[in-house]
Amino acid sequence: MFIVLLVMDQVVKSYISAVMLLGETIPVIPGIFHITYILNPGAAFGMLAHQRWFFIVAGIVIVAAFLYYYPRLKRQCGWFHYGCVALLAGAVGNLVDRIRDGLVIDYFDFRIWPVFNIADIAIVLGVASMIYAILYKMKDAED
Repeated sequence: MFIVLLVMDQVVKSYISAVMLLGETIPVIPGIFHITYILNPGAAFGMLAHQRWFFIVAGIVIVAAFLYYYPRLKRQCGWFHYGCVALLAGAVGNLVDRIRDGLVIDYFDFRIWPVFNIADIAIVLGVASMIYAILYKMKDAED
């Protein structure tokens, strides 16, 4: 799952940056969903813009923590385990961009939300899966 998410993220980012001009937008559903090529210097919603080294160090810490805890993580419920894998894939996908360019390539544009990418989706779904596991699945295992 990690490899699939990471490769999908990087292939789409490479394609978008190769065929679109920075700032270009292509309406898929006009006024609702567009593909818009932007470079994000920060995190979600542009927070902490231009803090490249902070995000690189944070990404490396996430990878190191995952590798350290992975033997224990494999024994957790699937929701938690795969949530962590998705979170890691998203973090590494954006880390690759930050190391290579100092910026993250974003392109999904729903017009009512900041533009985002596949790595961002993986991070959000991974964290949601982990929260679900902690609140419902892991608690059930303790009972």
